[in-house]
Amino acid sequence: MLFETAGIEVALWVPPLVAFGISFFTSMGGVSGAFLLLPFQMSFLGYTNPSVSATNQLFNIVAIPSGVYRYWREGRMVWPLTWIVVAGTLPGVFIGAFVRINYLPDPRNFKLFAAAVLFYIGLKMVLDLLGKKTGDKNSAEKRFRELVRKHRGRADGKMPAVTVCRFDLKRLCYTFYGEQFEVGFWGIFALSFIVGIIGGIYGIGGGAIIAPFFITFFGLPVYTVAGAALMGTFVTSVAGVAFYQAMAPFYPGVSVAPDWLLGILFGLGGMGGMYLGARCQKFMPARAIKWMLAGVMVFTAAKYLTAFFGW
Repeated sequence: MLFETAGIEVALWVPPLVAFGISFFTSMGGVSGAFLLLPFQMSFLGYTNPSVSATNQLFNIVAIPSGVYRYWREGRMVWPLTWIVVAGTLPGVFIGAFVRINYLPDPRNFKLFAAAVLFYIGLKMVLDLLGKKTGDKNSAEKRFRELVRKHRGRADGKMPAVTVCRFDLKRLCYTFYGEQFEVGFWGIFALSFIVGIIGGIYGIGGGAIIAPFFITFFGLPVYTVAGAALMGTFVTSVAGVAFYQAMAPFYPGVSVAPDWLLGILFGLGGMGGMYLGARCQKFMPARAIKWMLAGVMVFTAAKYLTAFFGW
C-alpha cells in the first residue's frame, strides 16, 4: 500500500504488527516505543522527511491511552508527577518542533542528533545498573522484587496503590510499598522542559528520555514512573502533532504534517501492545526492564553513529 505523505509503500499489516511488538516491551518502562519506531521508519521503510517526527507523535496519541488506563486502574498513576511533566514539556515540545523543521531537516544530521541523545541516556543507565550492589539486602529494589513475588500469589494479583503525601511548588512526596520517595518540584520541571525540546525534535514526546532520568537520577521506582511518563508523552504528542500540522502550510516544499493513515496504523498496534505491557509489568523485575531499555537505546545509537560516519 502506498502512503503518499510518507512517500513509501508497505503492506497494510506491517505497521500495526511492528508497533504491537515494540510497545509491549517498552511500555513496561514507561516508554511508548516511538523512539524505536522512528529508526524503523527511517532505516527500514525509508521514511526520512521531517514529517516522520509528527507521524511518530500521532502514534503516541492513538496508542498511549490504553497503557495509561491500565496503570490508572491499578492505582499506579502518580498524578502530581504527571502534571509537572506536562507543564514542563509542553513549552519545550514547541521549541523542539521548530528546531526540527528549520535546522535538522537533513536526515543524516538528524540521525547524529538522535544518536547522541539515545547513547547518553542508555550509557548512563548501563553504568548505573553495573554500579549497583546486587547483593545489598537493604536495597529498595530488592525489597520491591520480594514484595512483588508475594503479591503474585494474591488472588487479584494487584500491587498496592501509590499514595501522595505532599505536593506543592517545592516538593512532591509519595509512598509505594511502604517506601517514601521525595523529589523537588523545580528539578522535575526543568528536566521536563529540556526533555520537551529534545522530544519535540525527535518526535517521541519525551517518555523515552524522561523515564530513564526518573529512574536513574531521581531514584524513583519504574513501577510508579511508567504511567506518568506515558501520560506526559501523550499530552505533549497532541501538542506536537497540532504544531506540525499548523506549520505545514508555511513550508510547502517540505513534508511537515504527519502521515495520518500510517500514524493511526502504528497507533492501533501500539494500543494493544501498551495495554498488555502495562498489565504484565508487575510480573517483570524492575532491573530487567531497565536493562531492556538501556540495551535498546545503546544499540539504536550505535546504529545511527555507524551510518553517519560510514563505518
